[in-house]
Amino acid sequence: MDINLLLTFSLFVVGFLYASVGHGGASGYLAVLSIFAIPAGDYKPLILILNILVASMGFIQFTKAGYFKWKLCWPFLLTSIPAAFFGSKMPIKGDLYNLLLGLALIAPVIRLLGFTPIEKLKRKEVKVPLALIMGVVIGFLSGMLNIGGGIFLSPILILLAWADAKEAAAASAIFIVLNSASGLLGFKGDINLDISSSAWFIAALCGGIAGAYWGSQRFKVVTVRYLLTAVLTIASVKLIFFM
Repeated sequence: MDINLLLTFSLFVVGFLYASVGHGGASGYLAVLSIFAIPAGDYKPLILILNILVASMGFIQFTKAGYFKWKLCWPFLLTSIPAAFFGSKMPIKGDLYNLLLGLALIAPVIRLLGFTPIEKLKRKEVKVPLALIMGVVIGFLSGMLNIGGGIFLSPILILLAWADAKEAAAASAIFIVLNSASGLLGFKGDINLDISSSAWFIAALCGGIAGAYWGSQRFKVVTVRYLLTAVLTIASVKLIFFM
């Protein structure tokens, strides 16, 4: 199979799977580019734009299905949005970037493998001071790593019994949209959009639109998530140990 075609298909799959759980897919797109030895730094703003569009689809679908609760995300947003902006002003480059991104990819791997906490039946109220602090940390880290931060927020909401999986997906979607937009505003540089990257962009967006619908309305993607887990694991190992 043609390498470019395989890369395009991989981005479609990543967009589909991430959107099915309310995420934009930035960490997945970065993982795929890493596996194909493509310098992700050249496409950082494009990845953030994709993040915004795909997560927006997820937010619309999960909100239509009745899972969005403003109280779950406003404290995080209040501090994460400015933190993401300042984080994007201090981008990490070289081996340190690869190491931190590789470590960040472990979070969705753990989640996709089902090692995240079991959803608790008894819900707890969001502790605003704690959420404000977490928002700063997640936002700043997301800005530096050029991701939306949903891979960190979702497990936190479930771990602390503040939301179930689909409520966490809806909250993460709007979190990703706004933090990606904040990070994009802080980015200085050009947006590289050629024929190849245009095809990647369209494939990931189409996958995101489909995934957002199926994830919120139709079915569980337990089996296919293991394929995504394999991709992220390979990319994480590559980034951490073969920089």
